[in-house]
Amino acid sequence: MQTIRDIASLRAAIGTFTAAGERVALVPTMGALHDGHMALVEAARRHADRVVVSIFVNPMQFGAGEDLARYPRREQADSRMLADAGVDILWLPSPEAMYPPGFASVISVSGVSERFDGAARPGHFDGVATVVTKLFGQVRPHVALFGEKDFQQLAVIRRLVTDLDLAIEIVSVPTQRDDDGLALSSRNIYLNPAERAAAVALPRALGVATRSIESGITVEEALATAREALANAGFSVDYVALVDAETLGDPLPGRPRRLLAAARIGQTRLIDNVAVAPDQQG
Repeated sequence: MQTIRDIASLRAAIGTFTAAGERVALVPTMGALHDGHMALVEAARRHADRVVVSIFVNPMQFGAGEDLARYPRREQADSRMLADAGVDILWLPSPEAMYPPGFASVISVSGVSERFDGAARPGHFDGVATVVTKLFGQVRPHVALFGEKDFQQLAVIRRLVTDLDLAIEIVSVPTQRDDDGLALSSRNIYLNPAERAAAVALPRALGVATRSIESGITVEEALATAREALANAGFSVDYVALVDAETLGDPLPGRPRRLLAAARIGQTRLIDNVAVAPDQQG
């Protein structure tokens, strides 16, 4: 595995792949890798001849008072995991390489970005869209892979690629979970033992709500029950909402739906989502 830290070397290495007619996959990450990230890498190997993984803790997507300074950074351990998984290039740019002096451009994707995490974390998705656009320009992949756990982020990136006519296939990979159902996340490391034990209430509440909605219980009642279950487990609930799986707007009959949630336990904010079958009623 090549570890590259400057754009000129990255472009030279990518150029050898494309000159050979090889298909390139990109897996963008912020490091602190876990089995969820490795599932993305595994999927990337099925979709391309060469796999590039980026690790960059993007300051643009952290707001005031968020956890930029304490976000876990484990370069050596991450590098070993990626090398063992057969990754071809680890792209490790510095903040100065990504945002040099005078950098003044921001990519904003309206519509899908404004509710939910966009409302709770102002500017977050502008930071995501900007860094992903830069990574796409640097790596020039044929395909890029993103996890479904960050479902709103996935919707933002799909909209960005469509709107900017980028010739990049976006592949989503299902959320990876611990044995008890909690979605894998780099931020789970912040949970103390009691919080970790209580955190399983999040996927359980979403599962109960999904089954209730699909069985015909009103959406309002199912969402209220989920919020109550989370509050009883010690969560401070940000949102629990049923949305159209593409637009993140109000769901329409016959279209795929997604149940989204964000809630805080202790000092840690967790997000999760599950698919909900389309409503076939008119």
